[in-house]
Amino acid sequence: MKYAHILSIPALLLSVSMFTSCRGNQQSSKPAPVKEQASLKIAYVEVDSIMTQYQFAKDCTEILQKKQKSAQATFQSRAVALQREAANLQVKYEAGKLTQQEVQQAQQNLQKKQQQLQNLQSSLQSQYEKQQDQYNKALHDSIQHFLADYNKDMGYDYILSKGQDNILLSNNKLDITEDVIKGLNKRYKNKK
Repeated sequence: MKYAHILSIPALLLSVSMFTSCRGNQQSSKPAPVKEQASLKIAYVEVDSIMTQYQFAKDCTEILQKKQKSAQATFQSRAVALQREAANLQVKYEAGKLTQQEVQQAQQNLQKKQQQLQNLQSSLQSQYEKQQDQYNKALHDSIQHFLADYNKDMGYDYILSKGQDNILLSNNKLDITEDVIKGLNKRYKNKK
């Protein structure tokens, strides 16, 4: 009997605890009263359109493409020269015109040049990425500064960027892309 009371006390505490926690959940499941919120003035800009119609973006893209082509041409010409040098070494070796020591020396030189070529490729890639980052920062700053000035007159609470899938549904009345592109191009033309 003594043990029955001891076992029933934890059971009693458990049931009281469950009752109060369930009761607490019932109270918190009621929705909070809805407060009226002020309406927000929101607009959006299509990023893809800015990239294809903003002259600064087009100019920077063209510059980057030219630099990339130039870097690729530089790398390609040096790679071809290294391949020719290796082929010439092979021909001389097969003709017996080189001693074993000359072959080893030539192979070491080729390995050094191959490593230099790989370093050149890394350096050119790094330079391109750095220029691309600078372009992206300049583009972002240009758009941000324009929108800050533009919004002084318009008074939007939010101006969102709409790209591929980041806004799934929008009202076309909120699209200010055309105004923004016109303003950006006008500002860019005046700075040139």
